[in-house]
Amino acid sequence: MGVVLRVVGACALAVLVPGAACAAALTGPAAEAWTILTNFHEDLARLDHARDLLQSEVARAPTLETLVLLSWAHLAWADHRAMTTEAKLASYERGRDVAKRAIELAPRSPDAHLWYAANLGRWAITKGKLRAAFLLSTLREEIHTVLELDPDYVPGLALAGSFYLETPGMFGGDVQRAEGYLRRALALDPHFTRARVELARCLIQQSRYREAREELQRVVDEPRPSYRADWVVRHRPTAQRLLGEIRARS
Repeated sequence: MGVVLRVVGACALAVLVPGAACAAALTGPAAEAWTILTNFHEDLARLDHARDLLQSEVARAPTLETLVLLSWAHLAWADHRAMTTEAKLASYERGRDVAKRAIELAPRSPDAHLWYAANLGRWAITKGKLRAAFLLSTLREEIHTVLELDPDYVPGLALAGSFYLETPGMFGGDVQRAEGYLRRALALDPHFTRARVELARCLIQQSRYREAREELQRVVDEPRPSYRADWVVRHRPTAQRLLGEIRARS
């Protein structure tokens, strides 16, 4: 069970956001919700409003864009606003179910498959009760689907890197394969800080500490993170912590 939770944790924590094309298609309340979700570090309480706006939009006229955003909003609300385990689980379940609706509406949407995996992963961590074979198989299948749909989809490449980094070798894990996915993601988007943090973790696992320090320092000093809210809340603090751990070893 520990193996499963580590893998799911890495995949689910690779928080992924709909791309610029999705943002350009949004208007009205959905556009307002997008703005809140991409700036949630400024006021976590506004996640309530973003979720409510999107629920109303989905009830009125569900589209791929609003379903994907609502799935993201449920995950973000569970992470940052839920006060009880029961509330977290319920929100992850809603996010998973909404992403499944998005997949049914648009089976070839990389965003829909990513958010399905992310919410399922968070639910599994919180619940702590899923069979290893089922969970690893589902995550691997979703990752492969995403990359089949779009081999250059940066969040999908980052998710693949996290998966193969955290999965033990006996279950198909491969640190060098993980590094390849992450470097490819960063070649496409050098400001995607989640991928750079995960790349540093690959390097640490291979005892390549000098290279890892360089990658982590780039995260800390990043002037234009692709997703500032995630950088502020997760990626920069994680990079600072890992830098401290590396220094303690040397």
